[in-house]
Amino acid sequence: MGKEEILDLYDEKLKELDIEYKSFYVKTSFGKTHIITTGDVSNPPLVLVHGSNACAPIALECYPNLSSTYQVFCIDVLAQPNKSEGTRLNMKDDSYSKWMNEVISGLRINNVVIAGFSFGGLIILKTLAHNPERIKEAFLASPAYIVNGNPLKALFKVFIPIKLYMNTRKIKYVEKFLATIFTEKDEFAVKFLSKAFLYFNMDFTSVPVISEKEAKKIKTPITLIGAKNDVLFPGTRMIKRAKKLLPFLKQVHLLEESKHVQNEEGNLIVEKLILKSKIS
Repeated sequence: MGKEEILDLYDEKLKELDIEYKSFYVKTSFGKTHIITTGDVSNPPLVLVHGSNACAPIALECYPNLSSTYQVFCIDVLAQPNKSEGTRLNMKDDSYSKWMNEVISGLRINNVVIAGFSFGGLIILKTLAHNPERIKEAFLASPAYIVNGNPLKALFKVFIPIKLYMNTRKIKYVEKFLATIFTEKDEFAVKFLSKAFLYFNMDFTSVPVISEKEAKKIKTPITLIGAKNDVLFPGTRMIKRAKKLLPFLKQVHLLEESKHVQNEEGNLIVEKLILKSKIS
């Protein structure tokens, strides 16, 4: 019942986008992976990777203009509240890179621009370190895997409200979580996460950070967008560490007024950076 409610909200958001799209699955050794594609097939390919506790329609809503110049392939990440299979991969090895490589190979695309938010950034960085052959450029917005925030702040402002909601089902705890993570209130997020937190098997393990050795393997140009008021992955520290670690860091941008999840204005900045790169 809970899974059906989550997928109903998934379809509600996809319908709300009012776009032409195709929906299909790619078989991988890690499980069937659901893809939504939109944009002209003659355009160059862009792979879009959402963050934790999310799905492809949410990512597509954030960057609606990418499909004007790219053929966008928006991936439902495994083991998240979406239409892909529930296989949870190991964040500490190269499983996510192998999975992403199988997905891109299954899509039969090359010279791929890849963009991701939050946990999607970890997946992309893993891919760039281990299986980068089909990717020509990457854009990371508030990505995991470069730095982590203060664990006590995360505990009290993020994880405890989630646990309290799971135990009490009082929406005020979801709203408290959102006030910490989201730059602006999002009514759909309240609906979606209130179901996801109850019926989706969440992963509460700590997110690792990239080692210097692994970072040096990355040869793909990266644009990094950090958020100054991000509790999970603080933007200022993230950019500072990325400049030291990533030899092919192309450009950085700090969103001064943003929390972890950008608002429409922040998303527009990210989108413009991606579109501008195609022109240049």
